[in-house]
Amino acid sequence: MYVLELGGEDDAFARREAASVCSDVRPLATGLATARGVGSRVRTLALTHRASRLVGTTSVPEATVDDVRRLLDAATVDRASLPVVSDRDGPLGDGTVAVRANDVRGLTAVDTQRVERELGSVLVGRGFDVDLDDPDHELRALFSRVGGDPDDPDAEAGETVCAVGWLAERSERGFGERLPSDRPFFQPGSMDPLYARALVNVAGAGPDTRVLDPMCGTGGVLVEAGLVGADVVGSDAQWKMVRGARQNLADALDGADGAGAFDLVRANATRLPFADGTFDAVVFDAPYGRQSKVVGDLRELVSKALTEARRVAPRCVLVADREWDGVAADAGWAVESRFRHRVHRSLDRYALVLE
Repeated sequence: MYVLELGGEDDAFARREAASVCSDVRPLATGLATARGVGSRVRTLALTHRASRLVGTTSVPEATVDDVRRLLDAATVDRASLPVVSDRDGPLGDGTVAVRANDVRGLTAVDTQRVERELGSVLVGRGFDVDLDDPDHELRALFSRVGGDPDDPDAEAGETVCAVGWLAERSERGFGERLPSDRPFFQPGSMDPLYARALVNVAGAGPDTRVLDPMCGTGGVLVEAGLVGADVVGSDAQWKMVRGARQNLADALDGADGAGAFDLVRANATRLPFADGTFDAVVFDAPYGRQSKVVGDLRELVSKALTEARRVAPRCVLVADREWDGVAADAGWAVESRFRHRVHRSLDRYALVLE
């Protein structure tokens, strides 16, 4: 069993993304989830920061450092319990350790420094060598709450949960180094790379998969799908976007370790030039109402695009500024899950996972 440290403000969406590469993902507390199967592809996730092999959990009205120390005292924590760390060579019994405590989203006000000292003393007593600066293994003590909000006096108080585990994998970040404005071709309104990565992961992008974005714009979704190993194809009705997206994909994917192949074509999303079942998934960001330059009926455009998406792939992730559930159903899709995210005061973004 593993404990996942989630990022972002929507734990349900983060768990859904984690489920694309982990098995049996379940909520544990705010910002935390458990999973039974975790592989190296956790590194590709946008909204999971770390995965740790679970030593144990405690859940009480107000967890204290002593509660967690008793948990660790009772657990099997020795050199044989250390996890495989994929970026470390050598025997598992070798190396140093350190304790890192985290008050997830500041919900518990636990004294994390005391936690680290107390649990560190337990490890020393069990024969571990401690290195606080550059340890080979890291024991993480994660504190959060189940329900309740200490900043909201009207919220119902929830129990404090602490999960203790050995760090096994951490995600590879770098999304801030791929800002849309830094690409060779940029247009205002380009999707944030972190969100784009989460979407393509939810769609199942990865090695040995083919992903299509039929309204590719500047190619941000395709960049993230390609970086996780998928072969990607983009199409757009405007030659300007096709040419610009090609520049961005070449800049991001050519020479990138493990990146998939890419291609782009000019095409109308309502009449795609691809055979049935060509792709494993379709991901696209539909035009946003008054902000778009779409000529004609937006509903008809989205309906026809979804019909074409269903013809060429068994799964689709649709992003839009409104709820297209009914249109998706009319196009033959079933809504597997849906998520709503606030972009700013006048814009909510909806993500539909369709199968």
